[in-house]
Amino acid sequence: MLGRTNLSLVLLAVGGVLTVIGFVAYFQDNSTLNLVGFFYGIPVLLGGLALRAAELEPAPYTQPTSPEVLKLREEQATPTQNQVRQDVTRYRYGQEAHLDVALQKLGLSPSGQECPELSGLHETEVEGSYALVLEFDSPTVPFTTWVEKKAKIESFFGPNLRADLSQPAADRVNLALITQLEPAAPAPVEAQ
Repeated sequence: MLGRTNLSLVLLAVGGVLTVIGFVAYFQDNSTLNLVGFFYGIPVLLGGLALRAAELEPAPYTQPTSPEVLKLREEQATPTQNQVRQDVTRYRYGQEAHLDVALQKLGLSPSGQECPELSGLHETEVEGSYALVLEFDSPTVPFTTWVEKKAKIESFFGPNLRADLSQPAADRVNLALITQLEPAAPAPVEAQ
């Protein structure tokens, strides 16, 4: 809930109200409210401005998630898929891009300026399994580099996941993190 709240706007609103109260109290010779307004309002207002400057908005869903896929998510999603989905769909502060650290560790972001940008995401079903599809704008990292890193992507995002890559358009890459269900253990055979 807190991650889906735009903290910068909350701080700007609270700081703005307190600052206005401080100015009004100053002109009405109310020293107590004047001090509260200036000593709390201005720092909160400045904090809101700082957060606003360092704000990274949530990545949007590009397709609605069907009830069937929501059911699959509840049954099959790995902790990593849930964490990634929750992280990219909330406000972040002080980051250049969603998943920037992960992309750097995977070798998909040689420098901060060349980092692929997460433009959206959607959830779907692939061959009976839950899939979280991350949609990247990748003008500086070619699709062939993504394909070369596929095994590293799969190991990075954890066990029980398969990564599928597709290129829906030039300079765009879709990374599908698909749940790999563990095969059932064979039933023991009893000798008779």
